[in-house]
This record gives sequence, C-alpha cells and structure tokens, in this order.
Amino acid sequence: MKFTEYHFSDEIKNNLNRMGFKKPTDIQYKSIYPILRGEDLLAIAQTGTGKTAAFGIPIVNRLHERHKKGETKFLRTIIMVPTRELAIQLTKVFNDLSAKTKVKTVCIFGGVDQDPQIKRLLKGADILIATPGRTFDLVHQGYVKLKKIDTLVLDEADHMLDLGFIDDIRDLIKLLPEHRQTLFFSATINKEIKKLAYSLVKKNAIRIQISPKDPVSKNVEHSMCHVKMEDKRFFLERVIKENPEKKVLVFVRTRVRAERVSKAMDRLNIESITIHGEKDQKDRFDVLNAFRKGFFKVLIATDVTARGIDIPDVEFVVNYDLPDVAENYVHRVGRTGRGRRKGKAISFVSKNEKPMLKEIEDFLGKEITTIKMEKWEYQETIDFSEDTHLSIKELMGQIQEIDKKIKKKKGKRK
Repeated sequence: MKFTEYHFSDEIKNNLNRMGFKKPTDIQYKSIYPILRGEDLLAIAQTGTGKTAAFGIPIVNRLHERHKKGETKFLRTIIMVPTRELAIQLTKVFNDLSAKTKVKTVCIFGGVDQDPQIKRLLKGADILIATPGRTFDLVHQGYVKLKKIDTLVLDEADHMLDLGFIDDIRDLIKLLPEHRQTLFFSATINKEIKKLAYSLVKKNAIRIQISPKDPVSKNVEHSMCHVKMEDKRFFLERVIKENPEKKVLVFVRTRVRAERVSKAMDRLNIESITIHGEKDQKDRFDVLNAFRKGFFKVLIATDVTARGIDIPDVEFVVNYDLPDVAENYVHRVGRTGRGRRKGKAISFVSKNEKPMLKEIEDFLGKEITTIKMEKWEYQETIDFSEDTHLSIKELMGQIQEIDKKIKKKKGKRK
C-alpha cells in the first residue's frame, strides 16, 4: 500500500511525497489507522524503523482536518521525549509534515533560556514536543495549558525510564484530561517498561511489536572483529579511508576517549568532530548540524547521541568501544540502516571487552558475526597506517635503524 492510497488530506500527501515517503514501513502501516481511530497504542519497534512518522503522520493529518473545520484553537497534543536533541529532531519532522497547513508545533527543552520558548507558546500551538523538566516548569508557570490535550505521546519511553523521568511523567499525567489518547513508543521493552506502559494506556490498547526476536533492524549488517585496545585506531583509520565519501559515526565510552580518538584521526589528516555531554548545548547543535550537512564525514560520539537521533545517510557505525549497557548496542547500531536505507555496523572488541560482548549477544539472542583475520591481514592494517605516533614495533624498528647508523659511523671513523 502506498501513502497516496491513504485517506489523507492533499496537503499531507504532498508533504509526504516531498519528504520522499512513498510506502509505509511495518510500524507505520500497523500504527496509522489505529491512531486515526483514536485508539491507545503500545508499540515496540527497533530504532530506525520509522516510529516518528508512525505517530506524526496521523496526528498532523487529524489536526489539519480540525483546522479546516475551525475546531482547533488550543494545544491538543503533547509529545514527551527524553533528550533535547530528540526534541529538535522530532520538531523538524513535524514541521515538514505540516508544511503549508495551519498546524503549528512548538519545541521546548531545558538548558537554554526559556523566554524565546514562552514567546513561541504564546503565539499558539497545536503540538508541543518537550522534555519533562522544562515542561513542568512552564506548566507551573501557567504557560503550558493541558486542559484541552487529547493526545499524549511518550517517545523513547525506555530511555525516559532510564533517565529517571518516571515520576515526572506520572505527575504530568495527573494534570491531563482523563479521556485522551495515549501512544507509547519504545525501541526496547523489559518488565519495567511493560509495567509503565500498561499503567498509562487503556486496557484495550492496540499492541504492536515489530521483530521482537531481533532488536536490530534487518537493514543493518552488523559484525565484530577482535582488536587489541592499542590497535583500534589503525582499524578505524582503515574503515574511514576505505570509505572516503561515506558518513561514519564512531562510538566511544567516554568524552576523554572521544577527544583522544579525534586527535589520533587528526594526525592521519582525517577530519572529525566530537560530541559528548561535556559540550554545551550550542556546540552540540552545531556539531550535529555540521555532520548532518556533510561538512564532516566522521563524528566521534559518546552514548549521548545513541538514542533517537536521526542523522541522514550514516552508512557506517563503528563501536570503537563496546557500550557499558548491552541495550545501548541496539541504539548505537540503529543510527544506520534507518527507514528503508541499508547500513553497516562494526565493533572493535578487545580482550577485556569480551564479557561485555557476551552480554550484548545474550541481549540480542544470537551471536554477532565475527570477521576473521589472519595474522598477516591484522598486521597489514597496522603496517599501512599513517599514524605518526609509533607502535612499539615501529619504535623498536627505528631504534634498530639508529643503532645500525651509529655502528656504521663508528666503522668509518676506524
């Protein structure tokens, strides 16, 4: 079924065509009609499968129809997300979906001055995309009115739970109208998530679970290779140089590692940028924008960007370090192979990371494909590196060369 066959407004169909949306993904196909009917929804689908459009399309279409009838004068939909980056990303999607309609979306989040956000709210909005902290601030200040809300969306609900927002969410729900539609979207599910979800949606809520046995999207070809910790930079260099025109998203464990790896790439004349929690919000926006637009082909990141960030055309994800939490592996590799695109992910696994690898494979329910290398292939990667910081082997080689030169000079003097 194509989007042109849905009973959407012409304006919405035109926007979908402009955005390159031809056919719905599985999660979109299974979600759109229940949402249009006003039913509660509990949806679990791998990251990168199109969850945002799954709830965005029917919500925008419904509000557009109300505008045409003159029925919409209040804030009707609130979408809660765990991070500022995700809030901004969703806002762009909603603005694209509602182009040339009267549907207005406002985005609010903490960490920045609230006054510009308040000004946008006072101009009127149909949809509020927000993080929990700033939402409560503005609700209590009287700028966010919840009395007319008829649709609540919890996006990346598992991450909101991880970040400790559960009490904030429950407090917010107490302020919302009892009769409303609740849409619960998550990439992963566990006992805590189930408990939260069932406490929020109606008993007759539609339940959708896409590929529950394999949390990694089928569009992602993911593999791993065993690499010594001190050799990882050589293998990253190889991936990047063998794919010079492709976007590569590299995940490391800490901000210190991010900066160190970036400096190692600088020595190889490979331009890269970093993003992590220690950067201020403006810097993070600028970095993501530069990577999205292709000004830089290599982004080195901590898990601050692993959840929910949709960066177009990321062909490679490299797990330079394995994540501390097995579940985060799914979110990392989900930054590629998004929608209908194909992507590749590769993990460099050192000896001390093997226990973490086992946890990840247990979480996935299967082994990750191992790229096997002969000793000469492994060594070839190191030998062809242009890294100016020498390995022990290279250093010893240079010492031997110096010794030879000294002995040669001594021989000539005799």
